[in-house]
Formats: sequence, C-alpha cells, structure tokens
Amino acid sequence: MFSPVAKSIQLAVCLFLLAGCSSLPTIVPDLARRPGTPVQLEGALGPLSAARSKAILDRLESRSQNTGIFDRHLALEEAIVGSPLITGNDVRLLEDGPATYQAMYDAIQAAQDHINMETYILDDDVVGQRFAEALIAKQQQGVQVNLIHDSVGTFNTPAAFFQQLGDSGIQVLEFNPVNPLATRKEWALNQRDHRKLLIVDGSTAFLGGINISGVYSGGSFKSIMRSQSKHQPDVGLAWRDTDLQLRGPVVAEFQKLFIAAWESQNGAPLAEKNYFPPLETAGREVVRAIGSSPGEPYSLIYVTLLSAINNAETSVHLTNAYFAPDPQLLDALEAAVRRGVGVTLILPSQTDSWLVFHAGRNYYDRLLRAGVKIFERRGVILHSKTALIDGVWATVGSTNLDWRSFLHNYELNAVVLGSEFGKQVQAMFARDLAASDELTLEQWRNRALHQRLKEWFARVWEYWL
Repeated sequence: MFSPVAKSIQLAVCLFLLAGCSSLPTIVPDLARRPGTPVQLEGALGPLSAARSKAILDRLESRSQNTGIFDRHLALEEAIVGSPLITGNDVRLLEDGPATYQAMYDAIQAAQDHINMETYILDDDVVGQRFAEALIAKQQQGVQVNLIHDSVGTFNTPAAFFQQLGDSGIQVLEFNPVNPLATRKEWALNQRDHRKLLIVDGSTAFLGGINISGVYSGGSFKSIMRSQSKHQPDVGLAWRDTDLQLRGPVVAEFQKLFIAAWESQNGAPLAEKNYFPPLETAGREVVRAIGSSPGEPYSLIYVTLLSAINNAETSVHLTNAYFAPDPQLLDALEAAVRRGVGVTLILPSQTDSWLVFHAGRNYYDRLLRAGVKIFERRGVILHSKTALIDGVWATVGSTNLDWRSFLHNYELNAVVLGSEFGKQVQAMFARDLAASDELTLEQWRNRALHQRLKEWFARVWEYWL
C-alpha cells in the first residue's frame, strides 16, 4: 500500500504527464455585439411571452444603475450559453461553511422523494460523517440518494467510507476514476468534476464553492475579529466561501445538469423517482443555470463572465480563490478600466495552492499599472468564487479564474439578475473588502526577490494547475 503522500505524488505525476499533451487554445468565441432577438424568459409554466419577458427585464433595469448589461449583454449570453433565463425563483445567499451546512442539513432532513448530491471533496471527518449519517438515514426511510464524487477530490477518502454509503442503498458514482481499470468510459484523468451541487426533491438546490470537509467548520468573519494579522500561519485558519440556496423553476435546470453528469459517466440507471416535479413560483429572482464541461469548445461560464465584463459600465467586483488569468480575461479587465469602469479584485493572501497563488501574483504588476484595484483577504483561506457587474449581474459557483476551471473541469454557476440580489452580494463584497489589505503598485514593485522567483516558477506551470 502507498502512503497518502506517495499516492499524492503519484497522482500529481500522472496529471502532469497527461496534461502535458495539451496546447493553449482559444478559450472563448467571438464576443462582438450582434443584433439579436429579444431575450425571452421562462417561468414555472414554461416560456413567457415576449411582452411579459420585456416587462420583467424593464422592471429589473428600472431599479438598477444606468447600465448596458440588460440591453447589450443578455441576448448574446443566451445565444452562447443556451440555457434559459428563468424568473420566479427565491435565492438565498449563504456565507461560509456553518450556515451552508446547516441549511443543507435541514433540507436533507426534510427530503421526501430523492436527494442528488455532486461534490469534488467529501472527507471522512466529522463533517463528512455527519452528512453520511444523514444521507444513510434518509435512504433507509425510502428517500433515494444519488451521489457523484470526484475521484481526485476524494483520493484520500477511504474506500470504506463510500462502501458504507453503497451498502445502505445509496447509488454512489466515482467520477473519472484515477484507476484506469475502474473507468466506465475512456480514461480522462485530467478532467475533473469540480461542481458542488445538492438537489432535494427536485425543488431546492444548493451550489457554490463549498466542499464537504471539516476545513469549513469555522466562520471566517469571526476569525478575522480574533486576529487582524495578515501573517497568521495557515494552520487552523477558517475558510471563506460562498454558496446559494435556490427554490423555484430554475432548480429543474440544475437537475438536468446533474443527470447529464451521471449519464456522461455511464452510471447505473437512476432509480425511478420524481426528479422533475411541477415547480411553482417561489420568488422574484431571475436566474440562469450554467454548467461547463471540457467536452465543449469553450467554458460557458467563462464566456458569460467575459461578456458581462465587456459590457460593464460602472463596476466589476470579482472575488476568487484561484486567480491565474488567461490573456483574454486580462485584456477584458484592462479595457473595462479604460472605459471608466471601477474594477476591484479580492484575492487570497494565504492559500492551500502554492503554485496557483504565485502564478496569479505574476500578473499583479500589469493589472495595477492598468488601474485595477487589488485587495488580499487576510486571516482566512479565501475559497469564494463570486462576481458582481454593475450591481445587477451576479454569479456564484464553483468556477475559479484559472486554466483548470476554464479547460479541464466540470463547473457549475448560477447567474442572478437584478439590483435586489445585487445589493446582497455588494454588502458581502464590502465586508470582505473591509477585511482585506489593498496592494499598491509601489508596494508591489518593492516585493522581495524570492517572491518574484516563486512567481516566475509558478507561471511556467499555470496551464496545468
């Protein structure tokens, strides 16, 4: 048997050898503005009329700043992404592990028909065992549980952990097994399922950046109150992350993505359950579900983010855990500043991924020279992936701003339109900003030589990170 360290080294070597065969692609299609048909929304009963769709979009725009997001961006986004904008949803913003886990646990406890769960990491620790016990209990009550877990993300989770789930009747699917003998399709080690999704009874969905792991046990803002030092050691730091809880017609779109992921892995037929119940209007939010996969010509989530940035008129606020941007994203951020848009990034000051951290820092000089404001979140491990454009276009999900998310991962995001939800995201951004330190160009250019060497070394590897 290999030790966990030896296994990790072996896996890293395999990933490098496999990824080394790739070349740098064009990530996005032509995003030039084109005349398009009016955006059509969908509701609980299906597509809305053109007049009703326009009325809802006009309402959203009338409550927003003067922005080009609505009239210049949405038709292009829909044409590229393909998934519909759906109205009538309730969206709850969840910050950090404790609040998210409690909301997820409450939903699991209330399940009556089925539970579909998709995650990158599922640790065999206190948090993972609590979820396992809850899922097994529901399965024993006749609620069908279907679980997708990524093979690399759960590489160090004992097989016995998943065996106990399977023995209870839960359908467990390992995504792209590391062991080529266990694969159900062509071996695609470098393609990973980075999505985090929980769907209960086809009517409630959770998604975002939070994995199932004890590292999320603490609240990040409590941690920052205890210590204002940005030089804390990594041990014991809280993880700062963001999720959404959604109810309403858009949940069916996330359900389709889960089932498509299951089928793409040639999983056993899912037990017959009511996966698509009639969904009633649950709120007023307009939401688009977006899933990306490596088999597509480009990342759909990345395309729609670039389109939103390219159409921004007032502000671009990005919070992201792993920032190793490609040339197109760098160009879009710089072009936004030249148009007079305020561009602000909140990025980690400490991280669990050394190479990505320093690969991203290699671009700070260029961005700061262009006028982009960069803040580093102190006292926590930043794992959140959110964006807010012009205060009215928001996205929360699993997608990082790095090559792995753009090219190699299955990712999942929700886009939420309107100033009401935008104000919640803006308030969250402001709290993180207050707990962050701004970097200036002068300060950055005076950084130590050893930091520059780390950035140079990491940049060589950024495509494979």
